Amino acid sequence: MDIYQVIKEPHITEKANLQKGEVNQVSFKVHKQANKIEIRQAVEALFKTKVLDVRTMNVRGKSSDGEHVGRKPIGKSIVQLAQRKHRV
Repeated sequence: MDIYQVIKEPHITEKANLQKGEVNQVSFKVHKQANKIEIRQAVEALFKTKVLDVRTMNVRGKSSDGEHVGRKPIGKSIVQLAQRKHRV
């Protein structure tokens, strides 16, 4: 899978902003089929920084009475960076 298909966009929330500042972790929305190794390689290639840890999760979409309403299901990853060189 291409590195530009693995990482879709940054996942920006209040909690993600706190983690970025305090513990040097960055959150991304990722492809549902991407694994931790592909995510690690994509982040290291795109941002030219060392990755210490990758945590992944599947965020379920919202549904009401069997109909899709609200948000789509996504893959999400939290990446622990070794040092802060660049703004991500």
